[in-house]
Amino acid sequence: MDMKRVMKDYFLDLDQASKDPERKVAWCTSVGPAEILRAMGFEVFFPENHGAMLGATRVCMDTIPKANAMGYSPDICSYLTSDVGAYLKGITPLTKAYGIESVPRPDILVYNTNQCKDVMHWFEYFAHEFDAPVFGIHPPTHLPEVEESHIADVVKQFEELIRVLEKMQGRAMRREDLQRTCALSKQATDLWAEVLETAMARPSPLTFFDSTIYMGPIVVLRGTKVARDYYRVLLTDLKIRAAAKVAAVPGESKRIYWDGMPVWGRLRSMSELFKANHACVVASTYCNSWIFTDFDPADPLPSMAYAYLKIFINRNDQYKEDYIRKLVNEYSIDGVIFHDAKTCPNNSNSQYNLPSRLRKGGIPAVIINGDLCDLRCYSDEQSSTVIEAFVETL
Repeated sequence: MDMKRVMKDYFLDLDQASKDPERKVAWCTSVGPAEILRAMGFEVFFPENHGAMLGATRVCMDTIPKANAMGYSPDICSYLTSDVGAYLKGITPLTKAYGIESVPRPDILVYNTNQCKDVMHWFEYFAHEFDAPVFGIHPPTHLPEVEESHIADVVKQFEELIRVLEKMQGRAMRREDLQRTCALSKQATDLWAEVLETAMARPSPLTFFDSTIYMGPIVVLRGTKVARDYYRVLLTDLKIRAAAKVAAVPGESKRIYWDGMPVWGRLRSMSELFKANHACVVASTYCNSWIFTDFDPADPLPSMAYAYLKIFINRNDQYKEDYIRKLVNEYSIDGVIFHDAKTCPNNSNSQYNLPSRLRKGGIPAVIINGDLCDLRCYSDEQSSTVIEAFVETL
């Protein structure tokens, strides 16, 4: 199953849905309740995915200053400023990629602050611009453990969201529809976990940089057969490659863990840098963020609440340290690279002594400075020097 075709079909269908008065479009955060939206018959658009596209194509370097000039700080999420700036300029990378003139107009915007509060400001801006309703899920955050009271809190918010969606659609939610989308999400996310786990093989058949591309369907097509079927095919291919010892990085001699966001505008150059140093980035915090093994179709709302509360970014520092140590052992990792993203402190885990704690426990770690989109915060020369020196010492 061709990745480019899957993503093209998704965006073209969204474009058609936005022009069809019989269909409704919901905007959703990337770790938001897409299963509920799809169960209620909404087509779902993910602005963070659009932000990543703006970063990867480097169009963001023209759009971020537009949002900054409007009054958005250069220190806040560059997904947000990239996207708002693109809207203000009336441009989108979807035009060059698929011939789509603009992002789909939302009938409702739904966010979840389990990632950060920037998504709230982002979605509220567009709710005002499009005169559309906005609904926020506000879960307990930075949790050492997920407790029953936390789950009950989020379930109540999900139930209120469902009432809002039912009013918009003029019908009640059918439980079997939610069970179906939850089941499809679980099947896809379990397959995605297996895809990432193929990197435990030596040599690894894929890298973090490959996974940032492969992850497209698990972000934008959760709750669909398309995502499930795509990962079935991909997993089969990767298992064949692993069994045949086909190396993603020829001559792999070092195995790296990547913590934090990708530098979207430098994926290719960074991939080539690691290859040149025979180092394979075999695991990451970021790509694992869409593993929701706790989804239970028999009990969809509580299991979804638990899965969305449990994510790495929503946990305390001790959980994060234990999690990274676990993956270091499972993937036979030699060292950890922390990406301190200037505009994404919520997904930069180097600021509260975690690298030092890992080093004290015998795990080499280093920090590079950069950003997910804003390349003004990133230095090719400095990062290359730091990464090459780090790999050399392992």
